[in-house]
Amino acid sequence: MNSAADWNDFKLNKQLLDAVKDAGFQHPTEIQQKCIPLITGGQHVIGIAQTGTGKTAAYLLPVLLKIRYAQGNDARALVLVPTKELVVQVAGQTRALAKYTDLRVVEIYGGVGPKAQIERIQAGLDLLIATPGRFLELYQRNELTVKQIKTLVLDEADRMMDMGFMPQLRKIFEVIPAKRQNVLFSATFPEKVERLAQEFLDFSVRIEITPQATVAVKVAQELYHVPNAVTKINFLEHLFTKDTQLNRVMIFTRTKEMANQIYRFLDRKKLGPVKVIHSNKGQNTRINAMNEFKEGKLRVLVSTDVASRGIDVTNVSHVINFDVPIQYEDYVHRTGRTGRALQDGKAITLVTDAEKYHIERIEKIIREKIPVRKLPREIPMAETSYEEAQAMAREIDRQKRYEDPEFKGAFHEKKN
Repeated sequence: MNSAADWNDFKLNKQLLDAVKDAGFQHPTEIQQKCIPLITGGQHVIGIAQTGTGKTAAYLLPVLLKIRYAQGNDARALVLVPTKELVVQVAGQTRALAKYTDLRVVEIYGGVGPKAQIERIQAGLDLLIATPGRFLELYQRNELTVKQIKTLVLDEADRMMDMGFMPQLRKIFEVIPAKRQNVLFSATFPEKVERLAQEFLDFSVRIEITPQATVAVKVAQELYHVPNAVTKINFLEHLFTKDTQLNRVMIFTRTKEMANQIYRFLDRKKLGPVKVIHSNKGQNTRINAMNEFKEGKLRVLVSTDVASRGIDVTNVSHVINFDVPIQYEDYVHRTGRTGRALQDGKAITLVTDAEKYHIERIEKIIREKIPVRKLPREIPMAETSYEEAQAMAREIDRQKRYEDPEFKGAFHEKKN
């Protein structure tokens, strides 16, 4: 199959092409080149691709093209993912790609009361993004009409199998229309996923991709091992006080709380001008902060990952990953904010023990080791609080369990 190297090679409409451009996706990745034409053509597709290869857009673009514009009140496409965090992430990317259309995207997941989600469903939708559990719960309460669903996407199928979702998935396959297009994406293809694929994908085309994500050549990457969050903040103070070259810096955090904390700290220490953007900030506030940053009026912009995509600021001198991203392609998106337009840039990543696991996986995806630097001696080393030490120990246990479901963990042993 000829690989397309340009977005115009696909049969995407202008609304989607404009959104792709805004998102800063310069060229289609390998998975996008191979999957978009097949899914657009109505094929059943199995895509085996790591996080970081652009797989979400590989299925979203053809699905959005298929449903095209708002119509009726019921979902015509369904995307199932294993966790709330993934629902939120996929929904964010869907809205970014559907921004020039009138398509209505609704996301549903457990862990919160269903009332607001039901209201949004009742207001009408075209595309539903859901965890299997919440989908079934609302279906069984007669809050979801499924007879218009023509396309089903299962994303992160290997994680779904690890989390024991097979019984729920079987129930869902039974209740949604049998005449539909099926698409399955998975980072790996173990036996469990193969059985799932055999069960619900007849005559499918299988596309397998090796990770292609790479960091721009002009970006110098540095990694520092740091014991805890307070020491990370001390590190920021040291950097901003000592390094005059940090003139247009983006700092990325995993949570809104941490983004706000860093903003207040830098502002109080007069190390700005600094602003913060995340999903709790209104659209206008975010746009104004971005514009000020672009115009060089801000020294620092602190942001969660909502803002790491599609920002085209040519002179970002430094990107600082205060937290290691756990959606690994975000590392490439974040570092891609610097070293643009042939400028040199630097990406600094601060890593605690609980984040080493994620760094190892990022290095696999970008196919290079990030150079480790020694922490400067003059940075005050803070004691790790009891709460943070516990949270890190829990996270390390969770990672070990993910790799080995038989692993019982330190907390388990203590209980015994």
